[in-house]
Amino acid sequence: MSINLEDPRTTAAWRSVTLLIAAYLAVSVLTLAGIVALRNNTAAVNTAVWTRGTIVVASAVLTLSFARRAARGSARAFLRLRLVSAIMLVAIVVIDVLPGTFPVWMKVEQAICGLLLLGVVLLVNGKHLRSVFTGA
Repeated sequence: MSINLEDPRTTAAWRSVTLLIAAYLAVSVLTLAGIVALRNNTAAVNTAVWTRGTIVVASAVLTLSFARRAARGSARAFLRLRLVSAIMLVAIVVIDVLPGTFPVWMKVEQAICGLLLLGVVLLVNGKHLRSVFTGA
């Protein structure tokens, strides 16, 4: 199978995916920095916040790596990107609806991350990018 990565629509789609994931990573890193800065404020930072903040940064790094490899033609990376972005989006929705575990500020941050990932999910599961890898 020959993958056409030079098509202007494909290039534009990957640019959008990469920008959304880079924003997701930036928000996640800033949040982790905020967690470190507020580490002594037990009302703002608890064990769940530390855990979630760390997981989100790690997932953002992986997601960006998958996107870069997929944009160069890796079908495996494209599948991983589709899976990880969808799984993280679902996890964010669950976190935002769970009562009490996370402070409001983290739920707002997660909602922002969720909106960024929603854009990624829509693009990578859209007809155009899927057709790039299936040849359809």
